[in-house]
Amino acid sequence: MLNYTQTRGILAVLSLFCADSCSGWFQNNGKKSSRSPQQEPSDSCLCHLTGVLDDCFCDIESIDVFNNFKIYPHVLKLTERDFFRYYKVNLKRPCPFWPDDGHCSIKDCHVEPCPESKVPVGIKSGNYNKFSQAGAGAGVLDCEQAHELGAINNTLSNQSKEAFADWAHHDDAQDHFCGLDDEMSPEAEYVDLLLNPERYTGYNGPSAWRVWNSIYEENCFKPRSVYRPLNPLAPSRGDDDGEGFYTWLEGLCLEKRVFYRLISGLHSSINIHLCAEYLLDEGWGRPVWGPNLQEFRQRFDPAETKGEGTRRLKNLYFLYLIELRALTKVSPYFERSFINLYTGNSEEDSSTKALLLQILNVTKAFPMHFDESSMFAGHKMEAKTLKEEFRLHFKNISRIMDCVGCSKCRLWGKLQTQGLGTALRILFSEKEIKDLPENSPSIGFQLTRQEIVALINGFARLSTSIKELHNFRTLLKDHR
Repeated sequence: MLNYTQTRGILAVLSLFCADSCSGWFQNNGKKSSRSPQQEPSDSCLCHLTGVLDDCFCDIESIDVFNNFKIYPHVLKLTERDFFRYYKVNLKRPCPFWPDDGHCSIKDCHVEPCPESKVPVGIKSGNYNKFSQAGAGAGVLDCEQAHELGAINNTLSNQSKEAFADWAHHDDAQDHFCGLDDEMSPEAEYVDLLLNPERYTGYNGPSAWRVWNSIYEENCFKPRSVYRPLNPLAPSRGDDDGEGFYTWLEGLCLEKRVFYRLISGLHSSINIHLCAEYLLDEGWGRPVWGPNLQEFRQRFDPAETKGEGTRRLKNLYFLYLIELRALTKVSPYFERSFINLYTGNSEEDSSTKALLLQILNVTKAFPMHFDESSMFAGHKMEAKTLKEEFRLHFKNISRIMDCVGCSKCRLWGKLQTQGLGTALRILFSEKEIKDLPENSPSIGFQLTRQEIVALINGFARLSTSIKELHNFRTLLKDHR
């Protein structure tokens, strides 16, 4: 069996071969060749997806091998566990920025909430990261009387109990990069993510365009001298091939470049999910979902995107590195014995935590992590101001998710945005994440169950996107 280094070496050689074979298809950084559309190779949009990423020291081939062989199978299993499949969310919050266009009436946009009877008792008994007042031998909990959080074991010292009571009331609003739903709201409901998968629903047009346009044009950092739209869905982005756009992007400071690449990467990931789970047929009342190559080309082929498709995909890899680094950095938090992914089923809880720790140990072994210390590292006051601006911009984007008209799109948009916001909080929190003695009164950094579920599922979506890219590469070669 090939080891990691050998497999990575083979893929690197194959990628170089692919890049060489592409040289006659596209010249001048993505400009279309003189071949006719019928002659254009069908896998062209992935041929240039190779090499080192911008603003970090990691190459795409390493990420492909690491994700597809070491991470993806395990993180997929983790999201199927009860603790991570149930997500409490308020899909009825009004849009805070413009009048409601009305919710999408397409049947596939509908989200089916989970009946209370189906939610594990340990999850529905409480959603906040605080100490359980119930005794260890209480047996099956009465969900109307219990108030413990699923994430904490109930065998703590009195000193730890007092500490938990203290930080249960603390205000860490300035530590959050996204707005969190009020889980105590009567409109917040549990959703079984496995029964409401992210896929193409048919939701598009002006409403969807306005959401993404607001995200790009009003929240990404953009010099006043640049008139070209950032939004890839904009009707006209000029006649250039994208190089002028990326020239000014490279002129921005690292933090502002990173912000744009995170948003672009998230957008690319969502687009890949929609292309991979597209409604292909609805005959005989049984819908068939699967990959849509034409849709994929439209969103990522350089010939269809003025040469920008490859950059969009590279931004996906960059986002993957950011969240991968966050998982590694937060691992000491989960390694503490009293952090228990609690559902009420002790056997499943134990195996779920073991699987999570196994994944976190794998992430630690990745040799080319993003270095978050390179960000917000300038003059203290300037860095603090920039960090706050960065945080508020992203928090605003999380609020825009309440403007998505399709309920299923809103669900997955909120979850993935919150997952990224949690990752950013992990990377840039003022509170140190470290291993503490079991009875230490110093609690420091904490996560709610909602944040934990969003963090893992959000990363799983990125992992799936990179795996789907491999699948699309195979399909495109088969359809030459």
